[in-house]
Amino acid sequence: MQQHTPEIGPAIKRERKARKLTLEQLGTLSGVSKSMLSQIERGEANPTFAVLWSLTQAMEIELSDLIGNGTSVAGREEIEVTSVMHTPVIRSADGSCRLKILSSPRLAGQTEWYELEMDPGGALVSQPHSIGAFEHFTAFTDGFEISSGGSKTQIRSGETARYRSDVPHAIRNGGTDIGKGLLVVLHR
Repeated sequence: MQQHTPEIGPAIKRERKARKLTLEQLGTLSGVSKSMLSQIERGEANPTFAVLWSLTQAMEIELSDLIGNGTSVAGREEIEVTSVMHTPVIRSADGSCRLKILSSPRLAGQTEWYELEMDPGGALVSQPHSIGAFEHFTAFTDGFEISSGGSKTQIRSGETARYRSDVPHAIRNGGTDIGKGLLVVLHR
């Protein structure tokens, strides 16, 4: 089965024109240079997820509006569906940890949730997030160890750990199987 790659450039141009924005105005709103925007719209450059997020935030739309997975009514989403193939995945440098981004890009920096999958012995080690940030991690499998600041605890399948994430913190899989869970990050 051949998978269709969405044409992001023309979609960005369509959304920009629908909002009566010039390249310069969208560049100012998004922080993306006018020349980069022009290259993206012409299909000469592929934007990173961070650039797409900046553009969707600036135009107040969902990423699904650009890739054709949502249903817009009067510029607002009634029901947004993101296909598996368009769900972004972040991988740790060593590849032992995979985070599937389930939250809307519009919520980045506010409330974020991820499906976590971690190889045995893998770890997701994080520097402090914004002041007042908390994480909630629900284990779907056994073997996870959570650390936050100077505290550590083990959690089993079905348990949820809630902890400060404005200090150094980590999730480790001490089990012998691939670990799975749901991670929610709340920023203040």
